[in-house]
Amino acid sequence: MRMMVYEYAPNGTLSEHLHLKVFEDLDWAARMRIIMGLAYCLQYMHHELNPPVAINDIRSDAIFMTDDYAAKIADVGMWKELADRAKAAKQDGSSRSEPPPDLAGSVFCFGMLLLEIISGKLPEPGGHELTCIWAAKHLKAKNYVELVDTVLEEHKANELEAVCEVIEECTDPDPTRRPAMRDVTGKLREVLGVSPEAAAPRLSPLWWAELELLSIKST
Repeated sequence: MRMMVYEYAPNGTLSEHLHLKVFEDLDWAARMRIIMGLAYCLQYMHHELNPPVAINDIRSDAIFMTDDYAAKIADVGMWKELADRAKAAKQDGSSRSEPPPDLAGSVFCFGMLLLEIISGKLPEPGGHELTCIWAAKHLKAKNYVELVDTVLEEHKANELEAVCEVIEECTDPDPTRRPAMRDVTGKLREVLGVSPEAAAPRLSPLWWAELELLSIKST
């Protein structure tokens, strides 16, 4: 089953590049490409798979860097399990239903991951409360430059603004006000200008489309 399968991480994890000095720093353009790759993947999972799949614990230490510094999410076991459960429920004719996927929770986690990518700030163990308070102060004041990782020599102001607006929308305390991933992806692509082909690993074009196998198996 070929779905975003991680076989070998020649360049370590996203977390290592963001937080460990022994790994090469990712410049602004590389971070924007990673953001778009993850956005396309989550959009596919939320809006193209049947049933939709939400990742509510997406972490930088589970995102691996390919040889050309594209991002690939490592663990797909959860997604296969969800598809198998949905298929089993249809086959046994049971009236019981699985709870709907928490897409808003997945959007929140994506927003927090974006914040980590642009800021280089380590995630808090056990929760996001303090990080959200720190970020909200600068987001509300539109003082976006205060959120930029100090190791970055340069960034594009219009791209930073777009990413920060998305972070603010995705981490809204009210889940009902968080945007859908297709809207998030559209807004980011409009400003960042990174196509699905450009975001994909060089040796695995449109790798998130491999998730179609999961959709087929669940029907």
